[in-house]
Amino acid sequence: MLAYIIRRLLWSVVLLLVVSLVIFLIFFILPTADPAELRAGRNPDPELVAAIEAQLGLNRPFYVQYFFFIRDIVTEFNFGRSYQNNVDVREEIFSRIPATASLALGAAFVWLVIGLLIGILSAVKRGTILDRLAMGAALVGISAPVYWLGLVSIYLFSNDIGRFPIFEPPGTYVAITEDPTQWLKSLLLPWLVLATAFAAVYARFMRSNLLEVMGEDYIRTGRAKGLKERAVVFRHGVRAAITPIVTIFGLDLGILLGGAILTESVFNIPGIGRTAFDAISKGDIPIVQGTVIIGATAIILLNLIVDIVYAFIDPRVRY
Repeated sequence: MLAYIIRRLLWSVVLLLVVSLVIFLIFFILPTADPAELRAGRNPDPELVAAIEAQLGLNRPFYVQYFFFIRDIVTEFNFGRSYQNNVDVREEIFSRIPATASLALGAAFVWLVIGLLIGILSAVKRGTILDRLAMGAALVGISAPVYWLGLVSIYLFSNDIGRFPIFEPPGTYVAITEDPTQWLKSLLLPWLVLATAFAAVYARFMRSNLLEVMGEDYIRTGRAKGLKERAVVFRHGVRAAITPIVTIFGLDLGILLGGAILTESVFNIPGIGRTAFDAISKGDIPIVQGTVIIGATAIILLNLIVDIVYAFIDPRVRY
């Protein structure tokens, strides 16, 4: 088991290096706006542009820039400074992580509870009206774009313009350390909107897995031994059917921890996704790089955790 974990750790480090190189190539090699010109303002003087390039190290060879880029990240976890407002990128991103984590973790809890329960119920009641209604609603949830669903939800349920005012309007987010009650109220609607599509996917996936498992020989053996149907379904069926969901959950949560751009933009939540969107629109490359690397790191770390958890659940994956 230890050898398996070490292999996965080493592979994660290699993958992070590859991701960092790709990010660096995209922003420094492929054609894009000149960072020095962006920082110099409109109609910049060539001498000013050259001075800014020297200050930022943009006049160095590519490999030298990449070396210092990786060195600063590894030794100091330093992503540089913003080209637009000259703030430290690390501090800017880290100040936005709590909002993104609050949104992602809350939505993940909602979609797991709702999605798995609907999937189990639909599998147990296979072929009934309840099953068809549940899968029909899941199909609608998958088909509805997040930004459209968010705007419609605000129009219907927001306290300021909603037809049925229930939830806090966009832009009311505060940190949990400042006001836990307001934090909870401001995130209830974003959680539900973001969880809708994921819950629908998990419900269909859980239903499919559980139906497959319930046809296995050991399930029939359990029933033949006189086990109650509830024990057969939950102790044996769900336990086996939920294993593959661990993998996709790690991927989904890692992606959201990297920033839920659409949801954060619609509900005006100051998270990593909103920061990345603003930086892209302004051509602020250091912040875009930082948010992308943080997102990639979250995905890789979550995948590493999932691989280790999966190895405990199913020892066959260690070999």
